Amino acid sequence: MQNVIYPIFYLFAAALYILALKWMSSPSTARRGVRAGETAMLLAVVGTLLRFEVVEYHWIALAFLIGAAIGAPLALKMPMTAVPQRTAIAQAFGALAAALIGTAELLEAHPSGFAMAALTVEMLLGYMTFTASLIAFGKLQELLPGRPMTYRGQNYFNLSVLAGAICLGVLMNQSADPMSIFPYFVGASLLFGILLILPIGGADMPTVIALLNSYAGLSACAMGFAFDNKLLIVAGALDGSSGFILSIIMCRAMNRSFTNVLFGGFGALQQSAAGSAEQRPVRSASPEEAASILDAARSVIIIPGYGLAVAQAQHKIREMHDILTKRGVEVRFAIHPVAGRMPGHMNVLLAEADIPYDKLVEMEEINGDFPMCDVALVIGANDVVNPAAKNDPASPIAGMPILEVDNARTVMIIKRGMAAGFAGIDNELYYMDKTLMLFGDAKSYVSSLVKELSAQGNE
Repeated sequence: MQNVIYPIFYLFAAALYILALKWMSSPSTARRGVRAGETAMLLAVVGTLLRFEVVEYHWIALAFLIGAAIGAPLALKMPMTAVPQRTAIAQAFGALAAALIGTAELLEAHPSGFAMAALTVEMLLGYMTFTASLIAFGKLQELLPGRPMTYRGQNYFNLSVLAGAICLGVLMNQSADPMSIFPYFVGASLLFGILLILPIGGADMPTVIALLNSYAGLSACAMGFAFDNKLLIVAGALDGSSGFILSIIMCRAMNRSFTNVLFGGFGALQQSAAGSAEQRPVRSASPEEAASILDAARSVIIIPGYGLAVAQAQHKIREMHDILTKRGVEVRFAIHPVAGRMPGHMNVLLAEADIPYDKLVEMEEINGDFPMCDVALVIGANDVVNPAAKNDPASPIAGMPILEVDNARTVMIIKRGMAAGFAGIDNELYYMDKTLMLFGDAKSYVSSLVKELSAQGNE
């Protein structure tokens, strides 16, 4: 009876995984997609527990309680600014779980042939993704330097470590005593994961998060082949392919290739450029002056960036949006694909503040509207609005598609100071005659704008 029931659970789970990915591709159906994914996971877990191989449940129940006790508070108390870090650490634990399951199978079942090859691939990807995700977490949490950590000959050394891990995996498959080679294989896999992320800077973290998600999915897919578990194959393939496709989209958004992301060192601070920023004059405005400009506008485009996330200003932005909208001002939000620290970071933040989905416009759709825009309000974004990407062929971000806010009639930028962004280069937008710098914390400054707009409306 059990052999009949659990495949039905797996079938419905696989269908829901596919629907979840489809629905999560649009903000208007994203919540439905999340619920579908959660339901699919529940069906997958229940179906697995019904398999005849599971004969005792007390250790499973204990692990469930411990995991829930850790995971539930973590999810409930996690601020939106820390979602990228939480994603990285979750991928690390997921990859470690897959690698440990593969290790247990190697110790207990001593597989051979195709099953052993699949298990080797799974463990290589699992252990590699575990340490790579930990390093990504450290960079995002600022426990490690966010800039690329590079040295001469690094790429050759990294590829040598990967080649060594692959060779050790092949030897494990051919050896009569694979456990004698296994510790070296694990060590090389763990080391490569560390080396893979160290040379990658903060500007590339959205792509890295998507790529690590792909590796974790492929590890699960390989596990499915090793265990002949069709649901793991389907779910892992979906996760791996969707993460890979998202990585491609992220790279295209920055006009860069995978090799450039993994080996280019983008995000290294250029101290000379950053240091000269303070020496050039800029125009600034007070909250009262900025509020008057916004109140007189008919079209406002808001460009959110990571500074908005750090300041947790999304709810105040919603208040300002509501005030301006009630006065007949058209307010929209321009979303750059790599703004923030993970794919969709800005969408998540604005959705938390209940900003209508139809107000969020992707870069390709809104760039043509900037010349007709009265005010472009940049909040905590830097590189994604830097005109150097299209005007300076020698710039590190040359060719990267940007939000063309420099075409708006008036540009206002909320920023704490004149520090460079992740790319470490100065932003010519700050020094244009049409630009006003609004210095201060994003949440505090937007709160002042809301206060001034409300006061002007009562006059």
